[in-house]
Amino acid sequence: MQIIRTILWVIITAILVAFIAINWTAVPVNFWPLADGKYVHFQWPVGVVALVFFLLGAAPMWLIHRAGRWRLKRRINSLENTVAATSTPATSTPVVTSTAPATTSEQVVVTPVDRSGTLPPDV
Repeated sequence: MQIIRTILWVIITAILVAFIAINWTAVPVNFWPLADGKYVHFQWPVGVVALVFFLLGAAPMWLIHRAGRWRLKRRINSLENTVAATSTPATSTPVVTSTAPATTSEQVVVTPVDRSGTLPPDV
């Protein structure tokens, strides 16, 4: 999937570079009207104007995307921390100890062992 994305970006970049190279004639860009009916303007190449306004249009969507990813990462971390804090530790499991194989006449001794592996004190 990464290779497809890279190929698409290379194609888009090549088209944009070709557009800028073909349209390198300078055009007036009006920014602000003045009191005498004229405008504040600059002479920029058409390709540069297209590139600048493409980036201005893409910036808000990119910022929304980044904010959404940041929000979701925070939520995932919060949920993982909640699960880790509320999970109960495993209880001790009984260990069967016997010196000989158990028969019907012998009694099997069950001793609980905690997680550290030590035996509880004799009662």
